[in-house]
Amino acid sequence: MKKLRVAGIILLTLVFSVSLYAGSRIKDIAYLQGIRNQQLIGYGLVVGLNGTGDSQRSTFTLQSVASMLKRFGITVPQSDLRLRNVAAVIVTASIPGFSKEGGIIDVIVSSLGDATGLQGGTLLMTPLSGLDGAVYATAQGPVSVGGFSASAGGSEVRRNHTAAGRIPGGATIEKAVVSEFSKDWSMYVVLMQSDFTTAERIAGAVNEKFKKQIAIPKDGSTVAVSVPEEYRQDGKLVEFVSLVELLEVSPDVSAKVVINERTGTIVIGGNVSILPVAISNGGLNIQIQSTPVISQPGPLSNGTTVSTQMTTVLAGLDSSAVYALEGVATVQDVAKALNSMKVAPRDIIAIFQALKEAGALKAELIII
Repeated sequence: MKKLRVAGIILLTLVFSVSLYAGSRIKDIAYLQGIRNQQLIGYGLVVGLNGTGDSQRSTFTLQSVASMLKRFGITVPQSDLRLRNVAAVIVTASIPGFSKEGGIIDVIVSSLGDATGLQGGTLLMTPLSGLDGAVYATAQGPVSVGGFSASAGGSEVRRNHTAAGRIPGGATIEKAVVSEFSKDWSMYVVLMQSDFTTAERIAGAVNEKFKKQIAIPKDGSTVAVSVPEEYRQDGKLVEFVSLVELLEVSPDVSAKVVINERTGTIVIGGNVSILPVAISNGGLNIQIQSTPVISQPGPLSNGTTVSTQMTTVLAGLDSSAVYALEGVATVQDVAKALNSMKVAPRDIIAIFQALKEAGALKAELIII
């Protein structure tokens, strides 16, 4: 009974999620070409650890500490360094488009060597560079791990992952990110998921809003938009982009059934339908029981105690019936039809695979 309830909850919950596709804003399903985040990366040191830093095997940590001390006028042979409170880390961040100097962003700090934890550590000033090699930000500050790790005598207690952490607002932007989304008073709206129907609907919504043929779908993911004359002024371009982003369209969704066999999760798209088909579901149950039997010798018989196992094998078939599913046209009907068969999520996965092979499932079956 519990399996049936879980199956019903999974299917009905996923059916409800389909309604999210109705009436989406353009800014939620597309973006303007030229506006993108800038990925940053840097190498740094985290100090102040309580004996959980890199060991002597992480030679690059020793080299980094020696080089850092030399910048402060302190020369120490690398062979003399014995560090367990310092860890070499990789620092990553992402700068949104149109970011300016002085802005604050979060950074993620991840251990590079064999440090066991970054709890309580502080990241020293680390330059963060982009793909072009230019430094866009500098990061520094205390690392927030969000967990703990304690060990003694070969035993360890750990909560969450302590070899990586985050510094909220830990980086300051040093260089503005240049984003150019309009050239010759034209811009391109790019869909996050390519679809010809959705691109056509976006162009139609833009043309209807401004009463002009200014939007032309170029392919399944790109819509070219020309800025009207009345918006080609200072400050008006931003207003025009805002009006385009807030337009609502109904994205077209292809019929898909996504199955995760590892977790038993089933996601059914809104356009999934099933042709008339008959389904029989059942299986063989084998139960093996082993009971210990102890035989004691009689008094004064000088015998020994004998221990054996008595094994019982029980086999039987589940009661299976043939269910006739009429043609269903909505995902609600699919969920209702499958729940009427009183099967568990794992059985539903097998049923979908069989329906696809039989040609009765009018949808793409994706197994992850």
